[in-house]
Amino acid sequence: MGGLSLPHLLILALVVLVLFGRGRISEMMGDFGKGIKSFKSGMSEETDRPATPPPAQIAAPPPAAPAQQPAETPVDPGASPKP
Repeated sequence: MGGLSLPHLLILALVVLVLFGRGRISEMMGDFGKGIKSFKSGMSEETDRPATPPPAQIAAPPPAAPAQQPAETPVDPGASPKP
């Protein structure tokens, strides 16, 4: 129950053949074969092509000198704050 037996598959194939026609099915299979052939040739081109060397590394600029902080004025602990 629920499985497709040989008679069911034959009827299904007959319906597909009637709907699409023999020419259309063979055309689709031909396009499918061309697609597979193109894919395989693309994959072989990828493996045949020599690997490109990595780009040259750009030398990093030297680290910047730390910014000088303004000199602080010494604070006299005995002096009162200015108003």
